[in-house]
Amino acid sequence: MISMHPRHPAAGPAVMEATRNSAAAADRPGHMPRRPLLAVLVTLGLLGACAATPPEPKLALQSAEQAIATADRSRVADAASPELSEARARLTAARGAVQEKRMVDAERLANEARVDADLAAARMQTDKDLAVNDDIRRGNATLAQEMQRHQGDQQ
Repeated sequence: MISMHPRHPAAGPAVMEATRNSAAAADRPGHMPRRPLLAVLVTLGLLGACAATPPEPKLALQSAEQAIATADRSRVADAASPELSEARARLTAARGAVQEKRMVDAERLANEARVDADLAAARMQTDKDLAVNDDIRRGNATLAQEMQRHQGDQQ
């Protein structure tokens, strides 16, 4: 295998010329080699991207507000749900974070508020469904007793 190192005897004239040109360019005042310049530009770009404030999480806030309103309509508030209280508190905290320009925190809090409101609504619906099931079981037990009573009357 032939080495292409500029100081190696087998290096071609093109490699030796390119090496001389880059060495001469590096000696010129005010000239910065390409790789460090590229690294500086990339670093500045990353810093600029990090410094930019994310947009206001409007969708997350609206979603949380809607979930709380849905939970209110399903009469979760009547049950004094701790999840719904927590959802309201987190939505208030999310709005405060927006005012303080902490958009990442605001979005997280809004998402947590939506989840808490959804949980409150789901628990309330589960409680309602369990109450209906209990009513059906009691009705079935009453019907079974009536059927047994009528069978005893017919004999």
